[in-house]
Amino acid sequence: MWIERLRRQPLVVRAIWAVLAFAFAAALIEARWSLAFVSVATFALSLVPVLAQRRLGIRLPVRFFGWIVVFVFATIFLGEAFDFYNRFWWWDVVLHGGSAMAFGLIGFLFVFMLFQGDRYAAPAWAVAFMSFSFAITIGALWEIFEFAMDQVFGLNMQKTGLVDTMWDLIVDTLGAGLGATAGFFYLKGRELGGLTAALREFVAANRRLFRRRPGRRRGP
Repeated sequence: MWIERLRRQPLVVRAIWAVLAFAFAAALIEARWSLAFVSVATFALSLVPVLAQRRLGIRLPVRFFGWIVVFVFATIFLGEAFDFYNRFWWWDVVLHGGSAMAFGLIGFLFVFMLFQGDRYAAPAWAVAFMSFSFAITIGALWEIFEFAMDQVFGLNMQKTGLVDTMWDLIVDTLGAGLGATAGFFYLKGRELGGLTAALREFVAANRRLFRRRPGRRRGP
């Protein structure tokens, strides 16, 4: 059963899980306990979407699941265990932009679900703006979290302080704008790379979430 489920996962997900298993085994042999812990933690977090979709009653398309696993791997395993944040100055920028774009897509799906999948319930630009606002809010809350951790526990999550925070917010804005634009293009029936395709896949896999509820009608 588990082997069959493993075969159904995207190639990139199976490759990442294999790397994590190898890193965990090597860490145990070399008594590198921190690497072993990070490997297990990364694998556990990569399984959260599987558990969440069962709990919430949603279905994650292969593309969505693959993106999530890659992001977790890049953030926790490569970023922390192998110090990619300090090795490559652009690593944090790419991850911030990617997460903001993802939250833009999630914000669009959430707003679209509230409108029960009705493309004409609100202007496309208004839905895109709400998606953009959702993603920016998440980014701002994360910066507040980093500031709180630095102040309370003496960490260095903000690195260069104000400069790091402002660049993070700028990248968040660009990523959120791209995610919201993908939602706008989706409503207009146009393409924007693989982003609009991902939205279509999610809506198709979760039709019941985007259906008008019986007994509800528009107007007074």
